[in-house]
Amino acid sequence: MRDSEVVKRFINYIKINTQSCEDSETCPSTKSQLDLAHLLEKELNELHLRDVSVDENGYVIAELPANTDKKLPVIGFIAHMDTAPDMSGLNVKPKFNHNYNGNDIVLNVDKGIILSPKNFPEMKNYIGDTLITTDGTTLLGADDKAGIAEIMTAIKYLIEHPEIEHGTIKIGFTPDEEIGQGADKFNIKKFAADYAYTVDGGEIGELEYENFNAAEGIIVVHGTNVHPGSAKNKMVNSIEIAGELNSLLPADQKPEYTDNYEGFFHLHTFNGTVEESKLKYIIRDHDMEKFAFKKDLLIGAVDFINKKYGNIVSIKIKDQYYNMREKIVPFFNIVKIAQKAMKEVGVTPIIKPVRGGTDGARLSYMGLPTPNIFTGGHNFHGKYEYIPVSSMEKSVEVIIKIVELTK
Repeated sequence: MRDSEVVKRFINYIKINTQSCEDSETCPSTKSQLDLAHLLEKELNELHLRDVSVDENGYVIAELPANTDKKLPVIGFIAHMDTAPDMSGLNVKPKFNHNYNGNDIVLNVDKGIILSPKNFPEMKNYIGDTLITTDGTTLLGADDKAGIAEIMTAIKYLIEHPEIEHGTIKIGFTPDEEIGQGADKFNIKKFAADYAYTVDGGEIGELEYENFNAAEGIIVVHGTNVHPGSAKNKMVNSIEIAGELNSLLPADQKPEYTDNYEGFFHLHTFNGTVEESKLKYIIRDHDMEKFAFKKDLLIGAVDFINKKYGNIVSIKIKDQYYNMREKIVPFFNIVKIAQKAMKEVGVTPIIKPVRGGTDGARLSYMGLPTPNIFTGGHNFHGKYEYIPVSSMEKSVEVIIKIVELTK
């Protein structure tokens, strides 16, 4: 399994720490993403692709020319190079668990970190497979270096099998997807595809053309700090008030209580002292009306606290991306092609909404319809991340089959 083409590429890519940074003002947000970009540039040139480039912002674009005179659509395959800020991607030490037996996998003996089907029952679906896991100290990086490896492997296969007739194929690798900026500087005109697929999904079979509408809310609560011994009627504890504000939001609309099409408020960052507290929320919903209502609800909570305590809270809400469904449905044949491709290589399609976002959402609104297909990975963004080798190999087959079916 270690000698599998897609696995070798994947292991090579995860050696490079490409963790993106939300606080950076550069693009890419971290210089190390350029290291992977230039490695991919080198590999694409070695495959003798056309118009291989890495621009000043770290976007990699290349083209596999058509091998037929027929007029076929120009299709693209896109993946992102960065890994999530949630956990370190430095010195990733992958572990190969061959012929998985359905039991616990000890990731790290010293730290007592165990990947268990008791917590992740879907592991049982891969009995007999080879699972690539972390060592419990970093994330793995399957999101989305598995997607990169799968695209690169599929392109190499197409080059080596010219009997597979295809039109022009575009390849794109983007920085900073994990911090919501992956499509910010994507050159749609240069990419010049009729439509594309992001290879950025999870478990085998995932096929997605819907995603959340997304916004970020940043709230600052200003307090008054005095000595606690003489605080009566003087101290205003911003931490207490921040907690009160948070309690005004629907308790059941949190990520841990929602699934499928249910949206949520997620308080993901809190920094507070008596003097000042800062809260960062992400607001998500697939339905635009419910999305707007959620934003109004957060603003209403701030207004209530300000009326109660006297204008001590500020809020900024910024929309991040929107549900790509309305941009994909007019071109729904591209979803049907992916669905058929999966079935033809023995994969059961799982069509469901993305409970997050992809570069494809932004790109679809920029004029490039871009649904999302699976990489095969599980438990992204953390130490329990893993990916079955067979799922990666099936993703490669699906990409190749999509090319074959595009007529």
